[in-house]
Amino acid sequence: MINLIAKFTVKPAYVDTFKAALKLNKKGALKEAGCLQMDLFVDVKEGNTFFVYERWADEAALDFHKKQTYTQALVEIAESALQVVPEFLKLGTTMPLPIPAKSPNAEDELCIIFFIFKINEAYRERLLKQFENHIENTRKEEANLLFDLYTVEGANDTLAVYEHWRNEAAIWDIHFKQPYSEVTGTLLKEALIGDMEQYMNFVTEITV
Repeated sequence: MINLIAKFTVKPAYVDTFKAALKLNKKGALKEAGCLQMDLFVDVKEGNTFFVYERWADEAALDFHKKQTYTQALVEIAESALQVVPEFLKLGTTMPLPIPAKSPNAEDELCIIFFIFKINEAYRERLLKQFENHIENTRKEEANLLFDLYTVEGANDTLAVYEHWRNEAAIWDIHFKQPYSEVTGTLLKEALIGDMEQYMNFVTEITV
């Protein structure tokens, strides 16, 4: 299985055009046998920043997708629409393994975060070990719906957290105050290149 996160920063004048192309690409992809999942998101604060979370059966499935007309149309639009070079992160799994998200309740104010951060590589193994405990405990929190950590192939200085919560208040008021979160936070302060806030992207899912 192949897991990917793609990030696109679009010129403001092209936002609607690019979003439409993303939607068409997703509609086509979901009809492909090798596409296991494709979710589209837009950054809450930066309305011209888009994220795509994708899961593919194998390399052959991804190669097949790249050759489709709707994918080529997206690539063509991107040549004019993008403000900076897009980021494609090929994800490696960590322990505990990623699991399916729990379903939100009707009253939930769903909060989704991509936390993709750069670290001093000397801290990498310590962080991966600490996150094992952190993830196990976080998934037990009533407000947590999904919490997965990924390594990034070819970038030992980068880790990616993908998380869903019932509401944002639960993150600040409950999650960050847990003992395991405090330990992780202290380690992250030492390990991070820059500050935590610059890496946190709160996003809204784009429905198709």
